[in-house]
Formats: sequence, structure tokens, C-alpha cells
Amino acid sequence: MIRGLYTAATGMNSMQHQIDVTSNNISNVNTAGFKKDRAEFQDLMYESLNYTAGRTSQNTINPTGMDVGLGVRISGIQKDFLQGDLKNTSNPLDIAIEGKGFFQITLPNGEIAYTRNGQFKVSDEGNIVNGNGYLLEPQITIPDNLVDISIGTDGIVTGKDPATEEEVEIGQITITDFINPAGLTPIGESLYRASEASGDPIDGNPTEDQLGALRQGMIELSNVKLVNEMVDLITAQRAYEANSKAITTTDSMLDTVNRLKR
Repeated sequence: MIRGLYTAATGMNSMQHQIDVTSNNISNVNTAGFKKDRAEFQDLMYESLNYTAGRTSQNTINPTGMDVGLGVRISGIQKDFLQGDLKNTSNPLDIAIEGKGFFQITLPNGEIAYTRNGQFKVSDEGNIVNGNGYLLEPQITIPDNLVDISIGTDGIVTGKDPATEEEVEIGQITITDFINPAGLTPIGESLYRASEASGDPIDGNPTEDQLGALRQGMIELSNVKLVNEMVDLITAQRAYEANSKAITTTDSMLDTVNRLKR
């Protein structure tokens, strides 16, 4: 019966992780470019009371065996990079990626990070930056004398010279993809860092080599679906309560055994 206490405890601990993951998804339902997490579980080792195919007589074997599981543990939390819905904002520096790819962002320490959040701004020096002031990589600077900034689906940034009415090319936005995006390391602020699991970054121009296209004046919304998250939350809560009940029942059985001596 002591086994039952520890087994139910692993279930409660795992469901707590599930609730934590679901809560994080729900809290980021309005975060542009956010990708929801999915908790994954696996059963723990088994105690074999009678090995499968063990001999039951000289001529017969046990067809099933007797294996008692010792609980569950969380095996991983994986990002789901399913495309989120696109929302029209009419802001010329809001850029969404339709398809595969990540924007490259230069962190203050010079390291490159990656994001799907395309809510960009212009710094006091005319550079395109994200909401934290980190530079878009490659760096693009918008001259003061240009208006009507346009960003093509292929990432080419242009502006109009009001003096000559001519269109001037400013720069080229490139995006990056990975063999295994789920292996990226989230570092907060809607940013990811490459890791050994993600593979090396694959840089390219939008619309080329299976990379996605850019959509100016739009943002990619979170791919969190509230209905699904609420169902997951209810399921985790009920599982947590059931494991708690198993502990209470096991404790009651142990109490009965103890009172037999009186």
C-alpha cells in the first residue's frame, strides 16, 4: 500500500506541471507570435511481480506476467510552431511571416536570437528594432527623407523620395529556419536561442527555399486556442483530484491495518 502513496504522488506532481504549462499558454493568448507549449509524459519503471513468459509449470508459461507501474513523470515540454492567425493592423512596421521562418534579432551582447513577433518600431537613429529596442538583423536604417515605407513579400524594403517621387531600395529583410524548431531554447521576450537540438540556422530571403512570405501591416497572433486550453485545464484538475483521492484511500487502508493490532 505504501507503493500507492508514492505512485499517486507522482501523478499529482505531473498534473501540477500540466496546469503550469496550460496556465502559461492561457496567459499568453494575446502575445503576438507566441507558440503554445505541450507537456508530454511517460510512465516510470515497473516492478515485476512475475516476469512475462515465466514458467508456471514444466510445460506452460505465464502469458502476461504481473508488472505493477510506479507512476508517471513529465518527459518534456515541447513548443508547437503551428502557424497562428494573421491580424491586419495597418501599421507599416508590423510584419508577419506566413509560413516557415523566424526574424533575426541582435541582443545587446551581440548574440543573435530569433522570434516570430514582428511588431517592429523605428529607433531614434532610424533603425528598425523590436519592442525592446533590439536591432533587426541584418540592420536596416530608414533615411529621414523617405516616406511611404513598403516591405515586399520577398523582404525588400523600399521608400519614396518625396522630392523626386522615385522609389528607393533601403535594404533586405532575411529570415531563418531550423531543421528542428522545437529544439530552440526560449529565453523570454518572445525570443529563442539556437541549440544543438534545433540544428544550425538556415538563412535566406522570404519566399525562397521553402521559407515563408512577409506580410506588411499584419501580425501573427498566438496559436493558443482557449477552448482547448480550458479542456486541458479541467482534465488536469480532475486527474489531480483523482490522485489526491488515491492517497486518501491508501492512507485510510493503512489506518485500518494499524488499528487491527488494538
